[in-house]
Amino acid sequence: MNDSIDWNKMLAAILAEFGCQTGTIHRTTAASQTLELVCQTGVPASLLPKIALISFGKGIAGAAAERAEAVELCNLQADLGGVAKPDARQTGVSGSIAVPVFSTDGSRVTGTLGIGKFTPHEFTIAEKSRLADIAADIATHFTCDPAPRG
Repeated sequence: MNDSIDWNKMLAAILAEFGCQTGTIHRTTAASQTLELVCQTGVPASLLPKIALISFGKGIAGAAAERAEAVELCNLQADLGGVAKPDARQTGVSGSIAVPVFSTDGSRVTGTLGIGKFTPHEFTIAEKSRLADIAADIATHFTCDPAPRG
């Protein structure tokens, strides 16, 4: 991973662009199908240990990594959608989405980008496309041996 990147500044700009209050960037660890927290904004301190390492398939970020596609919940507070963990409600987030970050050649998941709003929100096709573009930019800064693409 490129340590010269100010990940918090990058995440803040993403959140501002989408009008979101919470966000995470995770990268895939070299040794396994696990996501490691790179940076976060707005996640309660009590949840940080639970999101520091996330297995593929677990929670919204893990599901996005395992499925190699965006995972969205319009209202996390009302419906966990079968992917979010009950503790996720502690964030206060309603509308949320996590998108995979693919290797620059597109063959592997190298991480995830997740953002959320405190109000219910269904992300538009244009917003999802923009998030995919941002994830592609993030990928250029990851240099790990990621898991194969789903």
